[in-house]
Amino acid sequence: MKNNNLGLVQKSVVGAQFLFVAFGATVLVPLLVGLDPSVALLTAGVGTLIFHAVTKGKVPVFLGSSFAFIAPIIKATELFGLPGTLCGLVSVGLVYGVMSLLVRLRGVGFIARLFPPVVVGPVIMLIGLSLAGTGVNMAKENWALALIALLTTVAVSLFGKGLLRLIPIFAGIVVGYVAAVCFGVVDFAPVLEAPWFALPAFVRPEFCWEAVIFMIPVAIAPVIEHIGDIYAINEVTGKDYVKDPGLHRTMLGDGLACMAASFIGGPPVTTYSEVTGAISLTKIADPSVIRIAGLFGILFSVLGKVSALLKTIPGSVLGGIMLLLFGTIASVGVNTLVKNKVDMGNTRNLVIASLILTTGIGGAEFSIGSFTIGGIGLAALVGVILNLIIPRSKAEKAE
Repeated sequence: MKNNNLGLVQKSVVGAQFLFVAFGATVLVPLLVGLDPSVALLTAGVGTLIFHAVTKGKVPVFLGSSFAFIAPIIKATELFGLPGTLCGLVSVGLVYGVMSLLVRLRGVGFIARLFPPVVVGPVIMLIGLSLAGTGVNMAKENWALALIALLTTVAVSLFGKGLLRLIPIFAGIVVGYVAAVCFGVVDFAPVLEAPWFALPAFVRPEFCWEAVIFMIPVAIAPVIEHIGDIYAINEVTGKDYVKDPGLHRTMLGDGLACMAASFIGGPPVTTYSEVTGAISLTKIADPSVIRIAGLFGILFSVLGKVSALLKTIPGSVLGGIMLLLFGTIASVGVNTLVKNKVDMGNTRNLVIASLILTTGIGGAEFSIGSFTIGGIGLAALVGVILNLIIPRSKAEKAE
């Protein structure tokens, strides 16, 4: 890996490229859940800098908007309003903090036992499957535009070379948007009226304990995803960040970044494997380059014209990309089961996975007084409890 041979100008160019790789996914999440994409760019940049501060500037990781929270944010906003939902999202950072402490005290193995693949896989599947209807409803606003965006995303994923292959979402948005302009369905008036420089539209959270309970179980999948991403960057760089600066530090940095994002109205952030892929491709793993990418994110967040332009993207374009994206998330859940060789012929595993899926897809809810928990959060909680109370066979205990 090339770390120390670049000047400031070269680092800035590479940093801008890394932001470009993360840009499409980072702005897509807020566009889907009704948040300001400029806030997401700001929180991605600030979150990345917070992460690097906590990890002593050693880990070349970029943080961007998390897809795991799209469905929970949409549902929670319906139930508790946006300020209440943001309060729930702040609590996600607390979950990371608790997990960070457990990792420091008990090691990584404890987390793996608490959240095994038979729990994590079906939960990830739910994240994708629960949004399938949303994707279809948005796409059918204009199937022609949706298919153009979808096919572009698929083509770049399959046949793109170099950095292009790392930005299928961005490519799909751009081509779909150009097609929408040609179809005459884009109104540029908001872009022309917007100022060149403007602060993002911040939203303050308001305390809502129901939203807190609703969101906490959803954090299970991103926590496991974080661990996987840190091991992935280990492989790419040839260094062991689990030991130095320590997985507890990387998890704490991610959690604090999530809290900071939610405090000002942004979606929770997570480690971005797209940028890890870019590091693998460019062979540049200097953490200072990632911090420069974060600074570029902050810079773009105050460009009023950029924010206005992003808000003119037709819903059908986003819907077309979502058809692939949410199916891909569900497939990652399946792959989690396959890669970890989870025996679905085992009755214990079958019961746990089945009840997670039926609870989540079926829309089950559990209520006590004014408190209600349902959807992915309830399904994740069901999976964790079942994993703890259903006894393992002697063969499983010996593994």
